[in-house]
Amino acid sequence: MWQLLVAACWVLLLGPIYGYQKKGSTTNPEAYMNISQIISYWGYPCEEYDVITTDGYILGIYRIPYGRRCSRTAPKPVVYLQHGLIASASNWICNLPNNSLAFLLADSGYDVWMGNSRGNTWSRKHLKFSPESPEYWAFSMDEMAKYDLPATIDFIVEKTGQEQLYYVGHSQGTTIAFIAFSTIPELAKRIKIFFALAPIITVKYTQSPLKKLTALSRRIVKVLLGEKMFYPHTRFEEFIATKVCNRKLFRRICSNFLFILNGFDPKNLNMSRLDVYLAQIPAGTSTQNIQHWAQAANSGLFQAFDWGNPDQNMIHFHQLTPPFYNVTKMDVPTAVWSGGQDRVADPKDVENLLPKITRLIYYKYIPHYNHVDFYLGQDAPQEIYEDLIRLMEECLHDSNVIH
Repeated sequence: MWQLLVAACWVLLLGPIYGYQKKGSTTNPEAYMNISQIISYWGYPCEEYDVITTDGYILGIYRIPYGRRCSRTAPKPVVYLQHGLIASASNWICNLPNNSLAFLLADSGYDVWMGNSRGNTWSRKHLKFSPESPEYWAFSMDEMAKYDLPATIDFIVEKTGQEQLYYVGHSQGTTIAFIAFSTIPELAKRIKIFFALAPIITVKYTQSPLKKLTALSRRIVKVLLGEKMFYPHTRFEEFIATKVCNRKLFRRICSNFLFILNGFDPKNLNMSRLDVYLAQIPAGTSTQNIQHWAQAANSGLFQAFDWGNPDQNMIHFHQLTPPFYNVTKMDVPTAVWSGGQDRVADPKDVENLLPKITRLIYYKYIPHYNHVDFYLGQDAPQEIYEDLIRLMEECLHDSNVIH
């Protein structure tokens, strides 16, 4: 993959000599924008906030309080969107407005909030630790569930004055929800419906290239990846996105970067927006989080991070081994969508998850979907979003009848 991109760069650099420089080159303006700028670019109101967790992490979150076709009258039903691994809130707004979930929800009359997990591009601050220190990166999905979600949801409840909200998670965004909602009953009570897109609790059958890490010892992984950040966004990715992937000649190569990691569904990807997609990802996470995922792939279990020895586990969990997470304890109405071509949330893992969801209200299997189709797919409005919004509307109607 990288060899192909290097070759693409050479062609780009030699382009003026052979007359290729301008041919087939169009860059979308959003490829150069941050999240707030993209939201405003499409004519939507945007609010940006910092949420401080009880362990000192500062998380950047975004709000679209109303849509282009909606009044500003409050209060509106609240929806919270949580991204997946090495991703960010940009997932929900990187397509055109008629194809991006955040914009569609805002135009349907919802108060839309989008979170960012600790350590990604938009949540890389701490009250005490610098991102240059190993201490800052000593976290995984455990801490995202224990600290990030409660702090973010509490902030939204306080800001909006509404005690309950809808939760939409993709990939790791579902994982931390399954952990948080099954271990923190008070938080679970704040969720009207949990919408799980490409849900993951185990990755026993995953075909993701990251599974190769399971064959390596923790010491070797630390040597290879370091002890801090995994896969941050760099100037190189920005260059590739805006100077290479904006050209028709390289679209197949660039799209393969997404497909190799997530599964193949080339007909469902808007190739003309590859520069926007790749300008926003990866957004980074901690090496420890990747180790946690490798642990899960190796064991096939839904379990907290193993700190490497009984003494450390005792400090963190008050027991010698990491505790298991029990999804059956989650008392939240849950709707699930899964994909047949998903290399990350493998259908077999999803099949094992479904019986554990005690309040499963809806399930749809989409045979042609890969792991990113849930937010990038051109047919996502028809395959997912229309039913998702319908379930919200039915919930609102039932609440009004009751009251």
